[in-house]
Amino acid sequence: MVVSGAAGACGSLAGQIGFLEGCSRVVGICGTNEKCSTLVSEMGFDAAINYKEEDVVQRLRVLCPDGVDVYFDNVGGGISYAVIAHMNPNSHIILCGQISQYNNDMLHPPPLPPAIEEIRKARNITSERFILLNYTDKYPASTAQLCQWIKEGKLKVRETVVNGLENIGAAFVSMMSGGNIGKQIVHVSD
Repeated sequence: MVVSGAAGACGSLAGQIGFLEGCSRVVGICGTNEKCSTLVSEMGFDAAINYKEEDVVQRLRVLCPDGVDVYFDNVGGGISYAVIAHMNPNSHIILCGQISQYNNDMLHPPPLPPAIEEIRKARNITSERFILLNYTDKYPASTAQLCQWIKEGKLKVRETVVNGLENIGAAFVSMMSGGNIGKQIVHVSD
C-alpha cells in the first residue's frame, strides 16, 4: 500500500489502518524529512518518500519492487501518476483528495493524462472516490474500532496545534501547504 499526503490526518490514519488490516507493506509519501521520520518511527509505516528531495519513481522501484496493490491518493497530479505507473494488474486506487489540483480551474477529480489512463485501463486498476458522507451508517462501528485501536496503542494520533482564533487563517494556509503533521487544530479556549 502506498499513501500520498501520508503525514496528514487522513493519510497517517489510512496507512496505519492498512497495516492493521493486513497490508504487508505500507509506504508513505510526504514533503519533509521530519514527516518521513514520523511516519516510520511513530506511525508504523515501513518506509517513506520525501517527494521534495527524492525521485518518487526511483524510490517506488526500490521500496515496492513487486509493485503497488493499493494506493490511497490524497494529492493527485505527478505523484499520483508515478504511483499509478507502478501499480500491479487488478490493483485499486482509493481517491480521498487531490490537494495538488485544488487551485486549478477544472473538474474534481480531474481526468488522468491519456498515458496514465491507458496504464490504468490496461492493468484493470480500479478506482473509487472516498466520500465520508457515503458511509454514515458505518460511523458507530468505525468510531468504536478506532477508539479501541487508540486505547490499545495500535493507532497513533498526531496533531499540530495553533493557539487563538485570530490564527485560524494562518493555520489553514499552513495546513494546505503541508505545514502540519497529523490533524491541524486551532485551539480557541479551555
